[in-house]
Amino acid sequence: MLKAVVCLSVVCLAPAMLSNVANADDALKPADLVGLYDIVSGEKYGVEDPKEHWEGSTVRFTEDRVVVVDKEQKEVYGATYKLEAGEKDQSGATVIKMVSKLAQNEGDVSYGLVEKKDDRVRLIYALPGAMRPSDFKTKDKQLMFVLKKRADKE
Repeated sequence: MLKAVVCLSVVCLAPAMLSNVANADDALKPADLVGLYDIVSGEKYGVEDPKEHWEGSTVRFTEDRVVVVDKEQKEVYGATYKLEAGEKDQSGATVIKMVSKLAQNEGDVSYGLVEKKDDRVRLIYALPGAMRPSDFKTKDKQLMFVLKKRADKE
């Protein structure tokens, strides 16, 4: 009887254990984010951010930096970032830690969530000192942007 229970446990648990291994390979990596993106929507403090606030702005990810440039080509946000390996919310989004590199805010730390599906990225984050987001719906002192990757030039 004990052998049957052990065998059944192995048969039942093996797929779950293997799926966790596969999920580790599927984890979002900085290289997955690299590229230039257009902001296609925004949300601030729980309400939709008006299009005129973000239209024409771009976001560039490298493997360790994120830079936001407005429609006048002025850098409005720049930070180093790290994807917190193994830290995900219940939806599977990856935790991101950003450290500002802009002079007026240098060293300020923001935490958020990021997910990538096809050519779209959703990024939600809290302003420094505010409550970290737990899903993709902003609350007080939180911002969210949906980004669409520009096609690579050949």
